[in-house]
Amino acid sequence: MRMRQALPAMTAATLLLAGCAVGPNFHTPAPPAADRYTPAPLPDHIDGAGGQRFAPGAGVEAQWWRQFGSDKLNALEDRALRANPDLMAADAALRQARELYLAQRAALWPTVGLAANGARFKNPAYLASPLSSNANDYTLFQGQLNLAYTVDVFGGLHRQVESAAAQAENQHYQTDAAYLTLTANVAAAALQIAGLNAQLQAANDAVAADQRTLELTQRQQRLGQATTADVAAAQAALDQAEGAAPPLRKAIDAQVDLLAVLTGRTTEAAPVVHDLTLAEFRLPPTLPVSLPADLVRQRPDILAAEANLHVASAGVGIAMAARLPTFTLNASAGGASSQLLTLLTNGNSLWSVGGDVAQTVFDAGALKHRQVAAEAALDQAKDQYRSTVLVALQSVADVLQAIVEDGEADRHADAAAAASAQSLRLAQQQHKAGETGVLPVLAAQATLAQANAALAQTRAARYADTVALYQALGGDWQSDPRRQAADAH
Repeated sequence: MRMRQALPAMTAATLLLAGCAVGPNFHTPAPPAADRYTPAPLPDHIDGAGGQRFAPGAGVEAQWWRQFGSDKLNALEDRALRANPDLMAADAALRQARELYLAQRAALWPTVGLAANGARFKNPAYLASPLSSNANDYTLFQGQLNLAYTVDVFGGLHRQVESAAAQAENQHYQTDAAYLTLTANVAAAALQIAGLNAQLQAANDAVAADQRTLELTQRQQRLGQATTADVAAAQAALDQAEGAAPPLRKAIDAQVDLLAVLTGRTTEAAPVVHDLTLAEFRLPPTLPVSLPADLVRQRPDILAAEANLHVASAGVGIAMAARLPTFTLNASAGGASSQLLTLLTNGNSLWSVGGDVAQTVFDAGALKHRQVAAEAALDQAKDQYRSTVLVALQSVADVLQAIVEDGEADRHADAAAAASAQSLRLAQQQHKAGETGVLPVLAAQATLAQANAALAQTRAARYADTVALYQALGGDWQSDPRRQAADAH
């Protein structure tokens, strides 16, 4: 009865004493004051094919890779999100971090334990029986409920829980960063294969034209209409054209192997994507440009740095609380008897209520230095957060400027390819009219192949920078249903 009367008083005292926590309270850093990324405003429209435009202030759509309009890319992304081992490992690390947080949070609650034992004893004849029965042999049963509670007077336990929660939050954003990196790498690899295939096709067209040129030049040499130098020049042009293909095939194979790993396959089971072409993709017509103030709330690396800052802030409170006294309440209730049925009767019951206070008196300054170290770690985390934000703003600015220049380069490459195609048509008309031989036609074909290769390379770079923009803006992992499902799990 006295034990039951003491518990409400202990609870009330605990709530009163645990109402404050030493150390700084964490506040979300203020967002950047800038309203754009580049010194000059972005153009309304981007030059080149696709009719693209920027949409300042617009957010990134969920599953942004679907904006490229490729079923093959969508299938690759779906496979990667299901089977990529790095992403699965990150999800496991997130589950671990959350469980560690929940385990740490349990320290705010009392610990209740139940102990029971039974034993048979025999005493020497000259010792009195503990049971006052004058019997030398006896049985004793004991049962006891123990309660221990650390009163968080100065908030040290709350700061530890706060730190564990921030660590779990950090792992959450690291997992989102892994998700974003994976989807961007899959899209970049697929688009690079398509661009390399376009360049390889152009290289093969150049080889065919140069091969035919060499054959005609050799025939003209036999007829005395061409010199050995002409043949050597034609042979050099052919060798140079043939030398362009192996590096392209090598790069394609490397990207195919990369896609195999990203989608959780071994390289011998690589996905059949060798035949991807740029024609299977489209440039997203509208490119979102989130405001800098929104960027810091959606880029996982910035949010992870913010969580690290939160961990460091809580660490200062933990170090400060360690220098202050600790208070522990203890209580127990139970009974002891020679018979189980009478274990908890009034005459056999037992209980106790008590408390402990502990304070470090001398430690040669260890706790003080740990607090100073925690304060230095907090300063470090602040600077690291600021650096992360600055690098993020830089990456977005670089990509935006690259996309603008890609559009300009694409416009010139497209014009060059169109001019080369027109030159080939004129050469073919002149040859058909008997005004020229076939060699000018073959030369125009080789020139067109080179122009098409340059156009494919330029357009592939434009696709790659578009993917880089989605990644630099942080993607849209927060609204993706698969990430929400993983977070709920």
